[in-house]
Parts: sequence; C-alpha cells; structure tokens
Amino acid sequence: MSDERMQGVCRWLADQQAAMVACLETLVNIDSNSHDKAGNDAVADAIVGWLAADGIEVRRTSRPDSGDILEARLEGDGSDAAGGHVLMMGHRDTVFPTGTVGKRGYSQQGDTAFGPGVADMKGGLVLNLFVLRALKRFEPLPFPVRVLFTADEEIGSRDGTAFIREAATGARAVLNAEPGRVSGNVVTGRKGGAAFLIEVEGRAAHAGVSHADGASAIEALARKIVKLHALTDYEVGVTTNVGVIEGGVSRNTIAPSASAQLDTRFVTNVQREALLSAIEAIVAEEEVPGTRATLTQVSGFLPMEPAMSEALFARYQAQANALGFEIGGEFTGGCSDAGTTASLGIPTLCGTGPVGAKMHTEAEYCRLDTFVPRAQAVALTILDLADAH
Repeated sequence: MSDERMQGVCRWLADQQAAMVACLETLVNIDSNSHDKAGNDAVADAIVGWLAADGIEVRRTSRPDSGDILEARLEGDGSDAAGGHVLMMGHRDTVFPTGTVGKRGYSQQGDTAFGPGVADMKGGLVLNLFVLRALKRFEPLPFPVRVLFTADEEIGSRDGTAFIREAATGARAVLNAEPGRVSGNVVTGRKGGAAFLIEVEGRAAHAGVSHADGASAIEALARKIVKLHALTDYEVGVTTNVGVIEGGVSRNTIAPSASAQLDTRFVTNVQREALLSAIEAIVAEEEVPGTRATLTQVSGFLPMEPAMSEALFARYQAQANALGFEIGGEFTGGCSDAGTTASLGIPTLCGTGPVGAKMHTEAEYCRLDTFVPRAQAVALTILDLADAH
C-alpha cells in the first residue's frame, strides 16, 4: 500500500477529533441496556445515518427480542478477496439501567469523557466508524472490510454469537474495539468464562417431627459447592465461584429446593472442556439420598488464547510505533466476543478502542486524546495487511 494512501488516511483521521467526540456524546446519551431493544436500536439508527451519509453499505438484521444486528461493508476491489476480509467488531449494549442517561448523561472534563458506556464500549464503536469512513475515502482495498455491531455482549452474546461466527468466517483478521487498557495497552489474551445455574430438588419434612423423612436440597448443594470451589487452580488460571445461593422454605423445614449461580473462568479451550466435565460430574452426583440436581449453562465466552493475537499484535505494534506511541499487549481475566473469533482460529486483537477505565461504574471514563492515534493505528494495521498480499 502506498505511503501516500497511509498518510492520507492518517491526515483525515487527524482532523476528526471534534467529530469523534460529537458522535460519542450522541451515543452515550442514548440508554442502551442489554435488555433495552428500543435503546439499542436507537444507537443503531444513529450509526446507520452516519454511514449512509458516506455511502457505506449497512446490512441490518431485525431481531425480535435483542437489538438489531448491523454489518457495515466496504467490498474492496476483489483482487485479494480469496485471502479473506478484515472484521472490526463492537457491541452497542451497556450494563446501565434504562434511565441512567437522564440522571448522568455525557459529560467532559478536558480530554476525559464520562457517562454510561463511554468506554465500554461506545468509544470503540465511534473509533470503528471513523476507521471505516477513512478507508472509504481512498481507493478500494484488495479485500473487503466489515464492521459488526451487536447488542447483547454484556449478557453473554446469546443472540449475537451466531452473527459473530458468520461475520468472522473466512476472515484474515479481527480487531475488537473494547476499551484500551488504562496502561494504554491493547489486549492480547483473555480468559473465557461460563455461567451456570444449579438447581437441586429435595424432599420436605418437619425438622423436629420427621427430620429423617426429609432430603435436604440445601445440604446437597452445600456439599457440591465445596467440590466446585475446589476446582479453582490459580497456577493455571482456572477459577470457580458460586456467587449466589437460594433455597429452603423455613428454618424448621427440611429444604425441598435450592439453587446456586456458578461463575467459571479459564485460559484455554482444553481447560474449558475439562472444567465443564468436572462440573457436570459434581452436579450429577447424589450428595444426599433423595435429592437430584440439574445444571444449566446460562451464558459463556470462549477464551482468546494469546497465540491467536501474536502476529496481528506485532503488525499493530509496528504501526503504533511508526505513529510515535509505544504500546504493549496485556492478558485480562475479563471475557469478550474476541474469544469467539480467536477460538475459530482467526488472528484476533482486542482492546483496540480508545483508552478507558472504571468500566461498569459511575466513574467510567474515556480518554479522548487517544481517539485519533488509536484509530490511525487500526487503519494502518488494516492497510498493512493489504501490503502483506
């Protein structure tokens, strides 16, 4: 790819700081909790309007319960289409309840922006938008570039995962614009995670009159929890945690039912399979005669194994260095949709959005001064992938 084109893309992006901030303010000031379809679709409407103004094709897939799925596309000239497209990703949903914007919408102090979802990840959405708009202004790339905007990542991407898999199929690289780390680094590895509901059925009895006739679901669950927590192995990065338990009817009744919510984290897919097998065996075991337990997975993310980011990160790092800023890669215990694409065997880099911190709290912030250089780094990485042909 010509130096002139790279310089042109960088120059255009360098002039977009104010426009990026304006778009960010618009998106942050729309409530878009994962369960708020109307809010997520309102964010989608804004994105579609901005892309349409630049003549960028957007495919919108209506969803009955979740926010609609958007996929923006630059098709390229086809000269290297066989090598696969580049996919940028981001989610429109936030963890904040509908009505949060009315209480504390977008605000700004110098180069720091605040507001619900400002970093996680409306800043990343804006960055991806402007990278695509920059690429649109020059001659077509030899391969397609796509941007996927999903709407339920914060609750496990139960609807979005199928669309992510479809959009990523055949890709040469994936760049996921979750917020950059507070250190300024990108994310080169993530744990996977899975959440489970454990439900235990027992047999009620009077705790004083007929204790022996009962089968305590609480006792059975307690025994299982001890075994589940024993699966934690800090050295290899596997953790289990029962964070919520419920059960029983009254103090003097043998508990006929009990339930628990289990969180698990793991570093590799091999660990995931072994952990799931162990959990299934523990739940299936009859801890107390007369009790029965069931296991239901309610959400899950695959791990982003560091090997899947190594080459792409080296390319991104080289472009960042050329732009004048040093950047490293970090491993995090948090999960993201990057694990889905990495587990498909696609080179994947995460945390390419602007730098942010204190996500999921009232103090969440985004460093606006990182918008332009990080957008330039993503754009140049994509152009560099074209050079590799």
